[in-house]
Amino acid sequence: MRHNTLRTAGLLVGLSALVILIGWGVWGEPGLQLGVTLAIALNGLVFLFGDTMALRAMRARPVGEIEQPELYRIVRELATRARQPMPRLYLSPTASPNAFATGRGPRRGAICCTTGLLRLLDERELRGVLAHELAHIRARDTLVCSVAATLGTIITSLTALALLLPLGDSEDEDVPSLLGGLLFLVVGPAAAMVIRAGVSRGREYRADEEAARLTGDPDGLAAALRKIEIGTRIHPLPAEGRLLAAGHLMIAHPFPERGVLRLFAVHPPTTERIRRLRDMRDFPLL
Repeated sequence: MRHNTLRTAGLLVGLSALVILIGWGVWGEPGLQLGVTLAIALNGLVFLFGDTMALRAMRARPVGEIEQPELYRIVRELATRARQPMPRLYLSPTASPNAFATGRGPRRGAICCTTGLLRLLDERELRGVLAHELAHIRARDTLVCSVAATLGTIITSLTALALLLPLGDSEDEDVPSLLGGLLFLVVGPAAAMVIRAGVSRGREYRADEEAARLTGDPDGLAAALRKIEIGTRIHPLPAEGRLLAAGHLMIAHPFPERGVLRLFAVHPPTTERIRRLRDMRDFPLL
């Protein structure tokens, strides 16, 4: 938990320093004042909206117990067993099977599942996935990941500037798209570097282990991971800026691994995660 807090502070301090230095270097003293103002505004944006950026990117909406009674029952049972608060539950109308957790801490935690995930998994497998997300909330992984997602979203949003550039009298509709693609080649790696600075692969292994111990069923999560990997290959998420910045929150990498998109692949190999879960069958689960 303390490590995640330090990562979060490091990301925010690093971004603030970069903004201030750019303002000072370009415009001198007025730029320094502008940089400080922007840094304060960015930090405020991160803390106020960081836990909702990914939910908005996935077009997720809150769901009640009447609409999803089985989902609520499973999460409530797991949260009670883990002795942590019941998180808010969201549903994303997305065919790609995936789930993620967000929030600044256990008392503000939220879990989002896609409709594709609920259609794909049986109860045993879904229990493993939800326990995995609860483990992220309990360890406060969601804090640093939400901050990284917000900063990545801010950076990738710069591609929208291509639509505002003066294009003369050109009527070619492909020009804005081309400019947006070229700009993404510049800002995309920068966003990926921010995300990689805040996210470690070890967090997924830890959450897998905690989920297996909470459910007492490592095979259930292993089966879910196998299905999700196949499902995300069939129904990958579109490589849009806001979604790319939130991809590391998912339980499995949701994008095709090609070109610049490889830089956003921060999840450990699914085969290795399954192997580790299988190995847990040989040890008593508390």
